[in-house]
Amino acid sequence: MRVLYGFFREGRGGLAPSLISVSRVSPAEGWCDAPTDRNYNRKVRLPYRASHEMMQRSDHLYDIGLVLDWNISMRKRNTGSAIFLHLAQQDFKPTEGCIAVTRPVMNRLLRLISRESYIEVRH
Repeated sequence: MRVLYGFFREGRGGLAPSLISVSRVSPAEGWCDAPTDRNYNRKVRLPYRASHEMMQRSDHLYDIGLVLDWNISMRKRNTGSAIFLHLAQQDFKPTEGCIAVTRPVMNRLLRLISRESYIEVRH
């Protein structure tokens, strides 16, 4: 997956210098995960009528993240939305399809990843 851009939550820890565009997430930002909605797998402004995820979460998972081009450029319904590379939970509990790393790993990646970077997931 190509790395499209990054996001961070202000006031939740430092942000390493980055080769990729990283923007601040506001409380009014969400991500639509409703396959029947015209904004499926897109950033939306809250409140939003269709099913969505809040980008400013109460936990720390989205304090720093990268948006991966999973079903964004060539969007198809019911094939997944909001696939990010974001911060992991303390116990590395599985994500719902994302890639999760520790903050030190994320800071290292921010110094290395650019718009020309691709993330390959193997299993």
